[in-house]
Amino acid sequence: MTAHDSSTAPARFKDLCLDAVDAEDAARFWSTALGLRVHRGEWGVRLVGPSEAHTVWVNTVPEPKTVKNRVHLDVHTRSLDELTAAGALVVEPEGAGRAWTVMSDPDGQEFCAFIGDEAPEYRLYELVIDCAEPEPLARWWASVLGGELQSGHGGWWLSKAPGVPFEYLVFVPVPEAKTVKNRVHWDVEASDPQLLVDAGATLLRPRGGDIGWHVLADPAGNEFCVFQPTAHQDGPSAG
Repeated sequence: MTAHDSSTAPARFKDLCLDAVDAEDAARFWSTALGLRVHRGEWGVRLVGPSEAHTVWVNTVPEPKTVKNRVHLDVHTRSLDELTAAGALVVEPEGAGRAWTVMSDPDGQEFCAFIGDEAPEYRLYELVIDCAEPEPLARWWASVLGGELQSGHGGWWLSKAPGVPFEYLVFVPVPEAKTVKNRVHWDVEASDPQLLVDAGATLLRPRGGDIGWHVLADPAGNEFCVFQPTAHQDGPSAG
């Protein structure tokens, strides 16, 4: 285990964003799956919970899902029935060495369900990121967010990063390259996005015009959005 000094980390986790063709339908499903409340306002639909970090923005996008999610959610549940009743489908049942069931939400996005006798009120267990090389990407995000980094079974995971309201960011190896914009991404807060660019991120779109945040990509090309605490930052980020 490697601990990273969170006091010197240049960014802090802010919230999650999910893209969907039908944001209302997706929000209703993920409200059930995550144990959050649906809130509709000037900036669209989002899921809210006990803190700002629990917020999940559900953004309407015109393009349908075409490839396997590069980033997906793992959730706790007491039963698959409550997820299928809300609109999920079973893609791969538990078994063959897996302790989870692969499912898809109403938008077709994959997620994994972990069944237990008890499920916490907030049910997001971890966020899983597919990548060609897990170790350097995991180390990069640990340097950006702080926390404790561990490895095993070919993957790496980051825990105890300040502000992250779930247990782990998990980085797993896959053979396929990233080809399209991620439909799941997370936002961070940072005093200066240039600190992240200097660390190895790529600036895709600076703040200005119709957006109050900077759009960046990590060294593996995963989009994320950076909000500055002093900047106007209402509304969801499109990533």
